Amino acid sequence: MKFFIDTANLNDIAEAQALGVLDGVTTNPSLMAKEGISGAENILAHYQKICDLVEGDVSAEVISTDFEGMVKEGEALAALHPQIVVKLPMIADGVKACKYFSDKGIRTNVTLVFSAGQALLAAKAGATYVSPFLGRLDDISTDGLNLIHEIRTIYDNYGFQTQILAASIRNTMHVINCAKLGSDVMTGPLSSITGLLKHPLTDSGLAKFLEDYNKSNQ
Repeated sequence: MKFFIDTANLNDIAEAQALGVLDGVTTNPSLMAKEGISGAENILAHYQKICDLVEGDVSAEVISTDFEGMVKEGEALAALHPQIVVKLPMIADGVKACKYFSDKGIRTNVTLVFSAGQALLAAKAGATYVSPFLGRLDDISTDGLNLIHEIRTIYDNYGFQTQILAASIRNTMHVINCAKLGSDVMTGPLSSITGLLKHPLTDSGLAKFLEDYNKSNQ
């Protein structure tokens, strides 16, 4: 399972990278705005900084909602750096753009996926990644993890190579359950990754080891 971090914060990205388990980064306009980054030139420059920090894929989202606009933006993003994956919305023109980029060998991430049918369309269009949003489904009392299970079953049935990128991860149990269900990738905040380190028995066990060591060396 690949670990992506969902942020535009360079410090968080660097911390996850230093841990040695980071495989990539996902971003979106909201995350850019959260960091105070606006304007096309500044956003492109920030993507470049992210690519300089990590070795894996970096999903960069288009903001156009029409086919021509997505193609223009996506081609500019893909030309920015080899690690860039063009992130497209799950709408009709997004599917068309996904097929266009797929035919040209440009990698894509179809985002804002909330149903197995949407994920099927993305795979048919040749998406590299499909991003089902678990947390947002949970927010409306719908089982987000069941969507991962449905997509995994469909993709395995037909041998689709599109990778399931579990998005809107909110906690460590989301990560564990997605791993159990066979999600190819997870993306979430830094806390969803570092939270996997934590267990009270690890802390108490280490404290006991150190206590006994110090006693024996007095």
